[in-house]
Amino acid sequence: MKNRCKPKMYNSNYYFDKGITFPKKWENFETFLADMGIRPPGTSLDRIDNKGNYCKENCRWATIKEQALNKS
Repeated sequence: MKNRCKPKMYNSNYYFDKGITFPKKWENFETFLADMGIRPPGTSLDRIDNKGNYCKENCRWATIKEQALNKS
């Protein structure tokens, strides 16, 4: 998530260039963990609305299959 939102990363055209951000408070892992909880096995962080920012309200833990169905 952090790398995706940085300029000049290999995939910045999908995230940074589109203005996708994450909350400043998520720079602190403990705060991120408090918001999102422990990652269940077999999942990774997914944005519910893939045009929206990373935030507690727009993120979930999802399987690869779930994420594959959530593309623009």
